[in-house]
Parts: sequence; structure tokens; C-alpha cells
Amino acid sequence: MDAHAASDTAPRSGPDGGPRTEAGTTARRRFHGVLGAVVLLLVGGALAGCGDAGEPVVNVYSHRHYDTDEALFQRFTEETGIAVRVVSASADELMARLEREGAASPADLLITVDAGRLHRAKERDLLRSVSSRELDRVIPAAYRDPEGFWYGLTLRVRILAYARDRVDPADVQTYESLTDERWAGRIVARSSENIYNVSHLASILAAHGPEVAEAWVRGVVANFARPPQGNDTDQIRDVAAGVGDLALVNTYYVGRLLDAEDEASRELADRVGVIFPNQGGRGAHVNVSAAAVTRHAPNAANALRLLEFLVSEEAQRAFAEGNFEYPVREGVAWAPTLQAWGEFRADPLPLSRLGELNNEAVRIFDRGGWR
Repeated sequence: MDAHAASDTAPRSGPDGGPRTEAGTTARRRFHGVLGAVVLLLVGGALAGCGDAGEPVVNVYSHRHYDTDEALFQRFTEETGIAVRVVSASADELMARLEREGAASPADLLITVDAGRLHRAKERDLLRSVSSRELDRVIPAAYRDPEGFWYGLTLRVRILAYARDRVDPADVQTYESLTDERWAGRIVARSSENIYNVSHLASILAAHGPEVAEAWVRGVVANFARPPQGNDTDQIRDVAAGVGDLALVNTYYVGRLLDAEDEASRELADRVGVIFPNQGGRGAHVNVSAAAVTRHAPNAANALRLLEFLVSEEAQRAFAEGNFEYPVREGVAWAPTLQAWGEFRADPLPLSRLGELNNEAVRIFDRGGWR
């Protein structure tokens, strides 16, 4: 899809993953995983009793962790009288929980990020297909499951963050150009385990096939400035600090740094420029955060009603202003920071293809040495 029309009247707007852990941090991660599971059990037990006295309710399992979402849930309750109960955890924890609970699950709506994850949830029979004329009208076909198992809420664009004082943007206008020898020792990246990287490689696989995709991985690996580590914010910081000159990141990470309360973060982000790659070809890779009605939702009608609210103009403006994400609904104003970066062409690839190609992308990463 081509860029949405931007408005210059929009009000000013307000991590997932990390490095591959070393042995010293493995125990801490296991502890936190166990602790998270205990919290899910306790909260899930409380959710199971909601609505018994006739109170309208929708139970949400959410991977998103933004104040904007909480405010929207409150607004939905004010408008409809339907209480929103939320369990927050990682996508993997939430999907594992849905599998354990089975038909007894209190969850009505799963909210997570990345089309690849949503495809996995669909394959594991954790979601149900729903039909909504409003969702089909508002959400472009590329940003929803063709069978109605999930629907996009916001868009994230995978851009190139570059050092303004060391990189000429004219030299790196495509993802493919990252393999050029001029970038040897100049690219920083996060782990190939990161779902954003996996889905991005899936888009390259869809565009060029497995041989080109593997050659691309090997070429980028040869240009690494350091072993893959950290999240997207870490990549931006390392570019600003001179550890590397280029990084693949999602746009909203740059936006949040530019709008940070502390001056040091803003100054750091000012040293980094943004390139939307492949504008002369297929367009920049995009992904989604999205929602899906769960397989055994006890309040499926309420879940669908909440989903439709989250793609309303009011909710889409809030997403855009609060977290520097692009609205999935066309015609909604972008945040001023996004407007300043300008319009762009997005890859029209249906995002359901990302999930279908995720497993092959993981194998290609392994063969190509991107750890």
C-alpha cells in the first residue's frame, strides 16, 4: 500500500526481545519466567470468575504494554459498560497459557505483535475465525488474516537508522544494499531469534526466493560491527555512539527516543536519521500489532465489539499519538514526528505470508550464520 495521507494538524504524541543471553543471565530469565507463570495463574483465576453476576466483561490477554492501550480500554468501558480485564505477559507465555487452559480459558481476545506470531497462534488452534463488515471495511486486506482469524491494529515499519555524520543516505536505499562491502564492520543488529528479524527475512524470502535470502543473510553477517545483541533501542544507541553506522529498527523506537523526557535520549536520537528502504521497488517492510478472538472465548461478542472499537477513528488516533505507530485505518492523522519523516511506499505483501514463511526464514538465518 502507498503511504497514508498525513495531516499537519495532528496533536503532538506522547521492547520486546533482547540479546541472546549468556550463561550468567539464564538463571535469572528462568526465574522471571516461573514468576510470570505464577502471576498468570493468579490473575487468570480471578478472570475466570468475572461476569458471573451478570457484569458484561471482555477478558484480554495482551502482549502490548502501553499506557495508550489502558486508556483505550477505559474509554471502551465508559462507552459500552463492558469491563475490560487484562492479563499482560509475553506472547509466548500467553499462547502457552491458552494451550494449557484449553476450553476452560477465560480469555476472549489475544493482542500481540507480529504477523508471524499470529500465524503460530492460528496454527496451534488458539484462535477462532470471526466475521465483521466493519473490520473488513476499515482494515486493508493485507493487514488481516484472509480467513478472519486476526486483524491488524497498528503498523510498524522496518527502516534503516543511520549515523547522520557518517552515512550518506543515497548510498543505502534498499535492504539489499546492506550486503555492500562499503558497510563492512558498520552494521549493528539484534539476534536472529527476534521475531521482527524473522518476519523481515520472510518478506525478503517472498520477494526473492531462498537462495537470494540466504545470500543476503551471509552478506549482512559479513558486515556486522559486533555480534547481534540488544533490542531496537540498543541498536539506535549504538549507531549514535559510533559502535556501528547502520541498523534495522522499527520506526516507533526512534520516535519514542525523540520524544523522551530526558534530554540525553533526545540528543542521541537527533544523531540518527531514518531511511525508508526500497522506495523505488516493492516498498518498505511493514508489520502489525493485531488482535484475535480466542478459540474458546466465553464472551466472543464482547471481544468482537472491543476489536471494532480499537480500529475506530478515536482509537486509531490514540495509537498514532501515543506510541508513534502508524494507524492501520487509512485517513487517520500521523503523529508529527512521523509526518516529519514524510510519506513512504509500503510493501504490499499480505502479512499472512510472513507467518507462512517464518519457519523457512529461521532455517535460513541458521544456515547463514546470523546468531
